[in-house]
Amino acid sequence: MIQETIVSTQNKNGIVHIAPMGIHISADEFIILPFKPSTTLDNLLETNVAVLNYCTDVRVFAGCLTGRRDWPVKDAERIDGKVLSCALAHTEVKVLRIEDDELRPKLYCQAVHTVNHAPFTGFNRAQYAVLEAAILVSRLHMLPIEKLDAELTYLQIGIDKTAGAHEFEAWGWLMTVVDNYKATLNL
Repeated sequence: MIQETIVSTQNKNGIVHIAPMGIHISADEFIILPFKPSTTLDNLLETNVAVLNYCTDVRVFAGCLTGRRDWPVKDAERIDGKVLSCALAHTEVKVLRIEDDELRPKLYCQAVHTVNHAPFTGFNRAQYAVLEAAILVSRLHMLPIEKLDAELTYLQIGIDKTAGAHEFEAWGWLMTVVDNYKATLNL
């Protein structure tokens, strides 16, 4: 199973990095697969800990992909790490072992501590649409334009029907990135 989370890491100097990431869950292990090169990977190799943040504010997902990474954080409880202030829950993890790979190493982690801060009341269709669009934006260079356009056209339906202010804002950030990408291709 893959859960879409926001992974927060920090380096030895305490500089926090926040990145959206699909975390693989297998039995009681969390598998983080950051791309090479990446700040998330560097920080994990340096500190061996991370926080998996579960939140419904999709602006964080879209923001991280559009240059908006300055989200409020607070101290983790059991590791030297940071938790997103908007997280409904979080899991603090430590790296147990690493399976190296040329593109995406697998970092097998174990939960050290899990906390629920607020109830999860579900996603609306617009939140789902922003999450899916964020994944598409993270892969712009890998997707044919026709597929991108078709997916975004479908996702727009959820935005139009169920979005609130946060979802409209996040969607707008992502669509600006898509429009700028298309402009570089002269489309």
